[in-house]
Amino acid sequence: MATERRRQILLGLLAIALAFIVYRTWTQTSAAPTSASNQRSGPAARGVAPVGSAGEKPAGPSAPDVHLYALSGDRPKPVNGERNLFRYKPKAPPPPPPPPVPVVMPPPTAVAPAGPPPPPPITLKFIGVIDQGEGKPKVAILTDGAGPPMYGVEGQPVAGRYRILRIGAESVEMAYLDGRGRQTIRLSGS
Repeated sequence: MATERRRQILLGLLAIALAFIVYRTWTQTSAAPTSASNQRSGPAARGVAPVGSAGEKPAGPSAPDVHLYALSGDRPKPVNGERNLFRYKPKAPPPPPPPPVPVVMPPPTAVAPAGPPPPPPITLKFIGVIDQGEGKPKVAILTDGAGPPMYGVEGQPVAGRYRILRIGAESVEMAYLDGRGRQTIRLSGS
């Protein structure tokens, strides 16, 4: 039992040591720099200072070469102060204003009524039709919404005020008894 326990402890320590070694090699960066796509030669091109003869370590990347004397030199002056990079051609003159158009207002005319006012619309609803067969007239079923349904045949008066002119399958054509106010009433079903 003791030897088995020692083996397990030894295997655990070896696993921890192996995991530590793998971790260190995985996270450690490589010492050699990767090569650039443009191959320059010399230590200044790589950004590394040369190692001195006394065995000094490089101090890091060298400073870029700056020409300060070029900043204090003369510069050319702009030729034309009205240069506009976003305009391709000279600006067009504005179009002349349109000539004024005289507005002629027609004189107001009084609209005289063209006869008596039309009769009010027929307030009946067409709710059905009774087809009695060959040779017999169709009967329209109408309602005013207040009383019992009314029945009428083509050419006969209905409700004492209206006349049925024509009965169709889905509509009925009616007018007042004197012939005014001709109106088509569609089948409403209620």
